[in-house]
Amino acid sequence: MASIFSRIAAGEIPCHKIAETEQFLAFLDISPVAKGHTLVIPKQETDYIFDLEDELLAGLHIFSKKVAKAIEKVVSCERIATAVVGLEVPHAHIHLIPINSMADMNFANKKNMSQEELAQVAEQIRQQL
Repeated sequence: MASIFSRIAAGEIPCHKIAETEQFLAFLDISPVAKGHTLVIPKQETDYIFDLEDELLAGLHIFSKKVAKAIEKVVSCERIATAVVGLEVPHAHIHLIPINSMADMNFANKKNMSQEELAQVAEQIRQQL
């Protein structure tokens, strides 16, 4: 069965898309820990990030960098943190999270954002790409 991220990449489940190429997709997390929290995935469904071929893994990070730079222009933060946990969804992905301190990386602290707020943030980030 396809992962939820594969279904998002296939267009079966809607998302607040930030950027997309033939190989990668970036979209807002619907349960963000911070405004602008973005997920970046390879479209190829692979559970564990370190099972990706080297070229695809490198490309995922380069694509993530471009998205992170756009997020920085929209969300006031000291840095864009990256996190790879890999347990919550069986599809390799990178979290890009705007932070001002280590405490901002607490995945237990989810923000409640409406679909309208998410759509607005996504549009602002897309405009910076």
